[in-house]
Amino acid sequence: MANSYRRLLSSFLKLFFSLLYHQFAGCYDLVAWLVSLGRWQSWVRFALPYLEGPRILELGHGPGHLQEELHRAGKNPFGIDESWSMNRLAGKRISRASYQAQLVLAYAQALPFRDQSFDQAVATFPSEYIFEEATIAQIHRLLLPGGRLIVIPAAWITGASLLDRLAAGLFRLTQQAPPIRDSEYLAKACAPFQHAGFKVDVVMHKSVASEVMILIASKLSA
Repeated sequence: MANSYRRLLSSFLKLFFSLLYHQFAGCYDLVAWLVSLGRWQSWVRFALPYLEGPRILELGHGPGHLQEELHRAGKNPFGIDESWSMNRLAGKRISRASYQAQLVLAYAQALPFRDQSFDQAVATFPSEYIFEEATIAQIHRLLLPGGRLIVIPAAWITGASLLDRLAAGLFRLTQQAPPIRDSEYLAKACAPFQHAGFKVDVVMHKSVASEVMILIASKLSA
């Protein structure tokens, strides 16, 4: 019974997130804000200190917040996303900020860029595609020797308030956050990148009533 419930919940969540990322993309920021109690964008910004550039590729750029931050920091960011709705939203956001959007509709498993054309790549709260062999092979191909992929795969709400506890429970129920510092999860997250020839480090950042995991995969020099 428990396994059937988890399978049903997983199927429902996949459908929900697919709709949120495509047909209802305009609601994405609101939902992200609500489920994180307003912390979502601060979690995403934890990637910024690791992105020195100048050429940075964002995988799954979503509504374009990180793209805008990177432009503002004087970097040369590119973004890919398979969602036309997200591509349109991000393009409008970047244009309103008076930057030139460099966004491409594409899948991470088939990136339309030349070999060794980026200094870093980044993905914040990506779905399981980031751990696929084809995705990692593409990232390895595009990064310069010594280049790094920065992934924020998970965050945890750790506050003691009633709202924090409710939100943390929702994250666990919807399988959006594994147990903090779970060794099995950490090993599973790192293994695909290590097998592809990356050196992998994991950094845990504590924020206001939350903790964010950052995975740093460095391409070894030839």
